[in-house]
Amino acid sequence: MIPNHSFAADEHSSKPDKPEEACGVFGIYAPGEDVAKLTYFGLYALQHRGQESAGIATFDGDRVYLHKDMGLVSQVFNESNLGHLPGNLAVGHTRYSTTGSSRVVNAQPVVVETRLGSLALAHNGNLVNTKELREELLSRNCEFVSTTDSEAIAVAIGSEVDKGKDWLEAAISAFGMCQGAFSLTIATPKGVMGVRDPHGVRPLVIGTLPTNPVRYVLASETCGLDIIGAEFLRDVEPGELVWITEEGMASFHWSQQQKRKLCIFEMIYFARPDSMMEGESLYSYRLRIGRLLAAESPADADIVIGVPDSGIPAAIGFSQASGIPYAEGLIKNRYVGRTFIQPTQTMRESGIRMKLNPLRDVLEGKRVIIIDDSIVRGTTSRKIVKALRDAGATAVHMRISSPPVTHPCFYGIDTDNQDQLIAATKSVPEIAAQIEVDSLAFLSWEGMLKATNEDTKSFCSACFTGDYPIEVPELIKRAKLILEKAAT
Repeated sequence: MIPNHSFAADEHSSKPDKPEEACGVFGIYAPGEDVAKLTYFGLYALQHRGQESAGIATFDGDRVYLHKDMGLVSQVFNESNLGHLPGNLAVGHTRYSTTGSSRVVNAQPVVVETRLGSLALAHNGNLVNTKELREELLSRNCEFVSTTDSEAIAVAIGSEVDKGKDWLEAAISAFGMCQGAFSLTIATPKGVMGVRDPHGVRPLVIGTLPTNPVRYVLASETCGLDIIGAEFLRDVEPGELVWITEEGMASFHWSQQQKRKLCIFEMIYFARPDSMMEGESLYSYRLRIGRLLAAESPADADIVIGVPDSGIPAAIGFSQASGIPYAEGLIKNRYVGRTFIQPTQTMRESGIRMKLNPLRDVLEGKRVIIIDDSIVRGTTSRKIVKALRDAGATAVHMRISSPPVTHPCFYGIDTDNQDQLIAATKSVPEIAAQIEVDSLAFLSWEGMLKATNEDTKSFCSACFTGDYPIEVPELIKRAKLILEKAAT
């Protein structure tokens, strides 16, 4: 096969100019319920966390049933294939690849065979010691079919089971071999596990179904509970394993090194605004950071608009605090998804508007403040600014409801190498000049954390500071960090 060099060249430029979340995970133990269909709806609510592939594994006694494929949840599943997923318990996954290429073999859940039966695992996050873990498991004659760190976790559990341990002992032993970020839902013939790494970098919540007896549900976010009528119970704690069986739910603190470092981008951007964290919706937090942004970096303008959808709550907050009217200036096409049809060069040069289209009658003759949640490479920001000016905006002031992204993530967010992050190589005035705005300002790091109304030390904000809470091996860091390269 001849390599398609032109497509490879376009692949980076067509990549979304946003941090991309790794995945959404779901788990349920509910004998007597249609667990496959409940998992489908849970994944549907978590679709924003990953759009490349989706999968569900169910257990009916000792037998596992699996269906996974590339595409959106609604494309992968239908009434027919869901009907072929019987059982009392299930785990599901919707994926955006951060390790392993975008192929169906890397789709999840991962299923491995053990002496106690099958195990199905869904993973959100990223290990930082995958190479060492795989080498250890290969030395035990373990086999792999994919290139993901998620399979390495599943194989590690299976290897410990095959040494003679039960499910719980094996899982806890395997997690001790894993370094990095992981929120997991794991199905076995005996029950379902929900697990978080000792820092709780990625979220995982527990819900209950209004059944008798009470049945339990696990999801990356509370919106995955709401859609099926489950009631939020609590978070899975950092370093905790919950084991859900016919007897109910048991809790085990498998790590004594718990130190919460929830990814702050979950608050700013990743999680759905209707999801709850620490007793309030993320919409409320995003309103607050918008108000704070208005206080820190005011601008003289006629209207405030947000970049749909993630910039809108902060834009409303900015409008409330500044007194400048909020307006809808950009309309989002919500049915784009991920397309493999590449626009022509002519279309690209004329600013193809597949995702966002400006409202000329709202913008014409107006001085505009536009709010977005982040700037990564700056390519999308520049196109949006040009579109606003073409629609008649007389001034464009951009405000960002997070600090400048200066460092790559190693814990489950797909960010570019550091030399591709515009704020790592350019000052704020230089970025403003490149994206062609009249003014540009970012939310302060202190303001972003203070607005959480929580302990500011309980969040990971390494993408803004380079202060990584989980040690990253030097070779992995050097692959992404220009500063380390320059020092060698």
